[in-house]
Amino acid sequence: MPIHNFSGTTFVAFTDISGFKELMKNDKRALDALRHFYQAGYDSLSNDRGIEGFFISDSGILFAREGNNQEKLTNLLLSIKEINRLVLERNYMLTTSISFGAFDYHDKLEFEGIEKNPIYGYAYVQSFLDNETGKPRIQPGQCRLVKKNLPLDIVITPENFPLLKSAGGHYYYYWNVESPNEIESFENRYNDSYSLKYEGMLKALKG
Repeated sequence: MPIHNFSGTTFVAFTDISGFKELMKNDKRALDALRHFYQAGYDSLSNDRGIEGFFISDSGILFAREGNNQEKLTNLLLSIKEINRLVLERNYMLTTSISFGAFDYHDKLEFEGIEKNPIYGYAYVQSFLDNETGKPRIQPGQCRLVKKNLPLDIVITPENFPLLKSAGGHYYYYWNVESPNEIESFENRYNDSYSLKYEGMLKALKG
């Protein structure tokens, strides 16, 4: 379905495929990743949650159109959870950054020989920059909400958002677990995987 024009304040997510540059070394693998990424996005956005978005190359931009701010964030997180789980089934990972603020989307502007869909606003820019250059660097599989500029009517508590965990300038969203009791165990396993990767590099260097 076409996306209608939007101008207002909302939550915007920027998501992309982790390691896509490496995947591009293999055309078949890269195309497979894109196909499943787009399909996951289509399947999730087909649900009637008031979440809309579009996908360009290895990136997706999602935004919440309907509801109060609490509902917008809740529904956006559900869509992100679905997309991540669907691509994970095909052994692909995403990184996702979410911000709140002004966001504008306009339908196609057409000129001779060119057409474009203008998107702009604080929320889009902040999500993109956090995903690309935010500190600490976002890691494969992670989804996080930028704390800066959050609306006053958003109350992030364990009761309202049990899978959000505060760390520095972000709330991290643990979409891959079912209960907050599982977060610590997952973090330990995730950190161990990086330790094993480092040990593997040492072994390779030592021959």
